[in-house]
Amino acid sequence: MKSPLKLGFLGSGNGSSARAIIGAIRSGELAAEARLVVSNRREAPLLDWATGQGVATALIQTVADPEGADARLAEAMRSHGVELIVMSGYLRRLGPRTLERYAGRILNIHPGPLPDFGGQGMYGRRVHEAVLAACVTQSAMVIHLVDAEYDHGAEIARQIIDIAPGETPDSLEASIKAREPGFFLETMQGIVRRDVRLP
Repeated sequence: MKSPLKLGFLGSGNGSSARAIIGAIRSGELAAEARLVVSNRREAPLLDWATGQGVATALIQTVADPEGADARLAEAMRSHGVELIVMSGYLRRLGPRTLERYAGRILNIHPGPLPDFGGQGMYGRRVHEAVLAACVTQSAMVIHLVDAEYDHGAEIARQIIDIAPGETPDSLEASIKAREPGFFLETMQGIVRRDVRLP
């Protein structure tokens, strides 16, 4: 029998996708284990929530000592047996040790079509403003691997979002945020079933 996929999570705030995935693990909808939740912010609601779910947590702040934080993060994930890392609103760039140890095994979700609406500085509302300014008829959510460049890693899954007449950055952001957790969970279920393959 195949052993459950062992997951680690990174989040700087509420971690909506992490919550959806961990909730699915607890309900038996996802054959995986939540091994560790890490945040760079002490006040991140995700930390208290994960503790309440019985998941191990760690606070690893990155500003004062990025290199040391990178080493601690890579080691924390390794020591908890993490095989795949899920980024859920984690607002810090990952360092070389973590990227090397988990090369091809770190997933992020981007709230717009890649590669056209990605890159450094393209996050949150800025993405939706750029999409609408381009007068395109569709946006997208893209789950991709994380590497040393912003929004550059291989695409794993994409969900198209039609842009409604009169759409605003606020309404588009709200629509995509509401869909992200379910899309991330569907993609994780596909990875576990091997319907969705990692490179």
